[in-house]
Order: sequence, then structure tokens, then C-alpha cells
Amino acid sequence: MVNTLRSKYGQENVIASDIKKPTLAQRSTGPFVYADVLNYRALDQIVVDYGIDWVVHFSAILSAAGERNPALGLNVNINGFQNILEVAKAHKLRLLSPSTMGAFGPSTPKDDTPDLTIMRPNTIYGISKVHMELLGEYYCEKYGVDFRSLRYPGIISADSPPGGGTTDYAVDIFHGALEHNRYTCFLKAETRLPMAYIDDCITGTVQLLEAPAESLTQRTYNVHACAFSPEELAQEIRQQHSKDFVIEYAPDFRQDIADTWPRTMADIAARKDWGWNPLFGTSDIVRSMLDKLAPVYKDAAIASQSQTASAEVPPAAVTAN
Repeated sequence: MVNTLRSKYGQENVIASDIKKPTLAQRSTGPFVYADVLNYRALDQIVVDYGIDWVVHFSAILSAAGERNPALGLNVNINGFQNILEVAKAHKLRLLSPSTMGAFGPSTPKDDTPDLTIMRPNTIYGISKVHMELLGEYYCEKYGVDFRSLRYPGIISADSPPGGGTTDYAVDIFHGALEHNRYTCFLKAETRLPMAYIDDCITGTVQLLEAPAESLTQRTYNVHACAFSPEELAQEIRQQHSKDFVIEYAPDFRQDIADTWPRTMADIAARKDWGWNPLFGTSDIVRSMLDKLAPVYKDAAIASQSQTASAEVPPAAVTAN
């Protein structure tokens, strides 16, 4: 996301932030600041110091991680969002804060889930995202904050490790396939969920961020690209990578979370209002993930073989004259 925005608006005009130390490569592409969403004064100062106009607020504790540590999830997802919302109000910022399909719950219609429907999630992550959506809309109507949000499906990317979500298997499975030609999945074989590739996610997020306010008929939108189950994904990996790929199933607590989420989401409003148009289907995602990750594992295998060969060479004899 940062690189995409910098390519459009200039390196010095997009300020990256995190609470983790950036890599040298990340620091070399433009400004970086330490930003703790739980520290209102620090956020306020960053906006003032850098003349910020737009904020993309990604900070969140995801679904599975939130169930492991509810107190942290509530603190970051609710108090952290409240801080950035107040900063946006004070400085008249445009604020985009993504939501999630996890904002839906067990009583929500599972297929073609509409934008406006029953929303009674039973996870800390989902509850905090419903809170975010409603509070953002309230601040928009009450105080004029230009709040925008889109409900992400599971996001698949080769560029970063899984972050504690219930759809993490759809990234992990590629690493398992390339390293061991097998994978043990924490969801049941038939668990179908909405998904999207990272490229479509970034494109769509930027589209909503840039959209004229007058084109928006609502403030929170569903986005959907494709849907598949672990078994369907495994079958596609067999076709493109190895017919001998093996997947086993050991469902854990994340299965209960997945069972409350939609199988597909209706995203007509996003397509109509600001041009959401995903390009990657299931087979495209598999092809791209394998293309990006295969060289990584090939290089690692070569390095491992080289180290093994070096260890097997006996040390040279040294003769004193």
C-alpha cells in the first residue's frame, strides 16, 4: 500500500508508520515514523509535523489473535481507533479504516451477504469492527469526518507472513506445499470463505481512498473477489504445483470463527460507486503465489545443500615445516 501511494503521490508525501523497526529497504523508500495508536498526543503531533491530510488506519488485532488476547484486541481495535478518529475530527482528515467480513456473525445470511444486514458477530475482532463502522459513520454525520471503510475478505499475499487471522491457512498452505509438499489445515475441508489477492486489495483500497465524497452512497462497503474452501484451494495447488500435494485437516478454535462468516459477499455498491473490479480469481491467486514463493524455497534449498556439502568436506591438513 505504501509503495503504491508513493508511486502516485511522491516518496516524501506518504508517511509510513508502525511500532516495529522498519527494514533498511523500507526506510530507504521514504519517511517512516513510530506511531502507537494508543498514544493520542503522538498521533496528533505526527499529523501536525508532517501536514497529514489523509490517514489509512490499518492497526488492528485480527480474529484469532483477538480471541487469544481479548484485552489487547479491545484496547488496540477500539481505543486505538477512537484516538485516530479524534485526530481526524480535530484536523479535518480523510480517514480510511478497513473493516472485515468478520463484522458479520452467525445470524447473518451466508451467501451474497449484503452491505446492510444483521450484524451480530461473536468475536472480539468482529465486535470491535462493527463498533468502528458505526462510530465512523456517526462522526461523519455529526462532525463531518470523511470516514470510509471496506469490509475485506481473507487477503492473500506472498509479501508478508500471516498476521493472526482465521484465513491465514490460505497463505500458509503455499509455504507447506513448496517446502514439504503437504499441509495441515486448521479449518475443515469444506469451509468456504470470501478471499481476495493483495494486488486487488491494494487497488480497491486506493480507489475508495481517492473516490470523490459525492460518489459515495454509503460509508462502509463489502468487497468480494472469489471464494474457495481449503479442499478447493488444495486441488488448484495440485493442478499447478504437484499432483502429490497432501492436505490434512485438524480443525481448531478458528473453525468456530469461520463458521460465523459469510461464504460470499455482495459488493454491487462498491463496483457501482467507486469502481471495485478485482482481477484475480482462485487459479490466478495460486499461480501468482507459486511464482513469487517458489524462487524463495529454491534458493533456500540450494543454500542448505551448499552448507551440507561444506560440512562433509574434511578439514585440510596443516603441516609445519
